Amino acid sequence: MEQIERDLMDRADSLGYVINHLARLMEQALRDRIAEYGVVPGQFAQLLALYEEEGVSQLRLCEKVRIDQSTMAHTLKRMERDGLIERIADPRDGRRSLIYLTDRSRALRTALTAAAREVNDLATAGFPDVDGDEFLRMARQSIGNLEADRGA
Repeated sequence: MEQIERDLMDRADSLGYVINHLARLMEQALRDRIAEYGVVPGQFAQLLALYEEEGVSQLRLCEKVRIDQSTMAHTLKRMERDGLIERIADPRDGRRSLIYLTDRSRALRTALTAAAREVNDLATAGFPDVDGDEFLRMARQSIGNLEADRGA
């Protein structure tokens, strides 16, 4: 019995559990702040990627935000319905579309990024600046480690 208890991991000691819990709380905080703009957290990574570079294919957007094609297709359909993106036929390859922001989503950029900064600031309240930077560096390193393990 003692060996079994020693082999069990407490949730509070599980990096995966803690990071997942943090992500869910941050998603809810972001949802609360961006709902008034008709945007949901599941669209946020795509918008940020398109703010960096528009006119990309769905495949390229999948690579940038690291989600699978079927999830991206569903998300883009909703974003198009909500007036956040438009798809325009690729002049070099008519079989695919390129994704562009609409004027509406461009106008939301400042408000949406401010909301994200507010959530980040809330999540890191009480961190000395160097600790916040170090936390982000370690999180990025963890992502890199796990992506390397998957061959991504």
